[in-house]
Amino acid sequence: MDDDIGDSKQPESVAAVLKVFAILNALGERSDIGITDLSVRLAMPKATVYRFLQTMKSLGYVRQEADSERYGLSMRMFELGAKALPSPELIDLAKHHMQMLADATGETVHLGSLIDSEIIYIHKVDSRHMLGMYSRIGRRAPLHCTAIGKVLMAWEHPARRDRILDGAEFKRFRDKTITERTAFLAELATVKAQGYGEDREEFDDHIRCLGVPIFDRLGQPIAGMSVSFPTFRFDEAKAPEVVKQLQTASRDISEKLGCTSYPIAIAG
Repeated sequence: MDDDIGDSKQPESVAAVLKVFAILNALGERSDIGITDLSVRLAMPKATVYRFLQTMKSLGYVRQEADSERYGLSMRMFELGAKALPSPELIDLAKHHMQMLADATGETVHLGSLIDSEIIYIHKVDSRHMLGMYSRIGRRAPLHCTAIGKVLMAWEHPARRDRILDGAEFKRFRDKTITERTAFLAELATVKAQGYGEDREEFDDHIRCLGVPIFDRLGQPIAGMSVSFPTFRFDEAKAPEVVKQLQTASRDISEKLGCTSYPIAIAG
């Protein structure tokens, strides 16, 4: 943990804010955690951790398990975080379509948006099968080797895309991961031309993904939606139909968000 959290050179009010967010981040990494663990993890006195937790609990941002000393984030934190979405109604507009896609394909469907130079999953519908892609709402993933990341970048304004990619790490996750910016830009041109993005086992082993962008009233990509398949359930022959379903759903969501000219031609 950053030494600045307890830096005596920091003004008292700034130090308090740093401690609050250090505690919130630690709670976000574990579903529940005790004061002793938090104290050790954050290098803070237990009395300090307790005092901050009680204040956050009284404000409704932290919950305490009944009859225990363990704490976690409350749903009020989720409510607050939802207000940071690029469009507040995005999840409500997308969730029915996502459920229909999950029902039709039997696979996991994700909705993701941009955060810094990564994507973050903001909603998901799980596969009906035991074996599927591991993920969770709030999980971050890279831009360069995910279907959602690719479609967000493919339709992004070039100048903004360059700024975003300046902060991206083209890390190799699997043998098929694209690790060169030039090659990634070539991939984006292909993605835009074909009207959808693919992850061909580039991020997670044995996972294939198909994704499309969602556009706002200004015609800007504000989210991506994807279907993830274990490779042994991925059928190349059926992929075009899944892409069409994704594009049709995306067009409806985009139009409800105010997009008057959906920029992708949906295959007949």
